[in-house]
Amino acid sequence: MPQLVVDIPQSILDALQEHCAKSGETPDHAIARTLADALQLDHGTLFQVSTSGALIEGVSGDAVSIATLKDHGDFGIGTFTGFDGEMVALGGRYFRVAGDGTVNEAADETMTPFAVVTHFEPRQSARIARFKTMAGLEEQLDALRDSDNHFFAVRLDGRFSRIQTRSVSKTPVGQSLSVAAEHQSVFAYEGVSGALIGFWTPAYAKTVNIAGWHIHFISDDRSKGGHLLDCAADGLDCQIEALNDFRIAIPETTAFLKAQLTGDPTEALDKAEH
Repeated sequence: MPQLVVDIPQSILDALQEHCAKSGETPDHAIARTLADALQLDHGTLFQVSTSGALIEGVSGDAVSIATLKDHGDFGIGTFTGFDGEMVALGGRYFRVAGDGTVNEAADETMTPFAVVTHFEPRQSARIARFKTMAGLEEQLDALRDSDNHFFAVRLDGRFSRIQTRSVSKTPVGQSLSVAAEHQSVFAYEGVSGALIGFWTPAYAKTVNIAGWHIHFISDDRSKGGHLLDCAADGLDCQIEALNDFRIAIPETTAFLKAQLTGDPTEALDKAEH
């Protein structure tokens, strides 16, 4: 990473050292975070719209636009109003994988009820060895995490000997994710090159996001994609970033304000996502 040398007053240094001693935060991170806040930058920040629990309850109406998401991230996953396909954001471009498997770039005015995005700045790279199943991939990804309590963003690139994805077709707003997932389309591809885009969410955040790994796929030619169900590859290039700032935009819609969100969505999410 680039280095910056500056002169600061003794009082600021004393305050920084006191803060780090009390919080356990490193000086490098405290300074970078403070500068990012002052410059209105999203530094190591995960930005999320709504909650996974709200999706289970059918809160799938308009929340924010793709244009708004672009202000908060160039990389991420999500869905569209009425569960109208799977979202994949990569390199600042936002794609929709429709229920029939077609892929199109989403216009800025397109709306989403739920998304998770970040400005991806990987701090770690690795080579993923050969794996035959999704479980085998996740095992290697877990070995790259230094904590169960941070959020992580991950990107993997390469050729897949086999990959299985799904996408959900548009349903009436108000219909739960579990019901919508009953009408999903599953796609199987062989010998396709592309990128996996996803996040790791700690178990303690299971009421607001999908705990564990949640990954979407898009092919290099932008013709295939979807929510990842299973895959196999001889090896993949991996980039990973720990995210230590989590921000959530709560929808101000009537549907969200009146939704019953006190339950544990884990079981319903597991059924819908797998």
